[in-house]
Amino acid sequence: MKQGSQINWPRLVISLVSLIAISFGLAYLFQSLGERFPLPLDKIAWLAYLIVFGTTLLCNFTIIAPVPLAASLMIAAATEWNPVMIALAASIGGTLGELSGYYAGYLGKKIAIAEYMAGYDRFAGWMHRYGMWAIFLLAFQPIIPFDIGGMIAGAARMPLRKFLPALWVGKFLKYVILCYSGIGLIQFLSF
Repeated sequence: MKQGSQINWPRLVISLVSLIAISFGLAYLFQSLGERFPLPLDKIAWLAYLIVFGTTLLCNFTIIAPVPLAASLMIAAATEWNPVMIALAASIGGTLGELSGYYAGYLGKKIAIAEYMAGYDRFAGWMHRYGMWAIFLLAFQPIIPFDIGGMIAGAARMPLRKFLPALWVGKFLKYVILCYSGIGLIQFLSF
């Protein structure tokens, strides 16, 4: 995306509708499996948390990955288990996964970050000016992929002791809101 270009609204709407559809599908799948195989859900909650952790770890580990898959899985799992614990497991996995972008920027700015990358100068300016707050806001907002923020933080040599807490808090709050919003939307639409 070149500087000065606008948001691709049709793509954003299609992504949001896809996220909702996948969430409904997974929630329905979990519910139908629960009816067919009556397992005490509290006994397998640890497995749900582990799957959410692993999925968000893998989706955030890759650069520009299919994060909507992880979000859909989080929402579907939050309909059956504790949404705050789901958000906690997802935020820890997502934070650890983002270290790949951080280290890509840290180890090779010239390799990982092209000078023509859209928004690089703007993100770099925010990173130098606001530090942890820039990381927090990039991790909290749902539209711009965080990968560029991690690479720029690594290239700027932001210490991990500042990077990780800001990233985790932003992701945790975003995932809590996502889980509860998804549950509310599923309950509202499944009347």
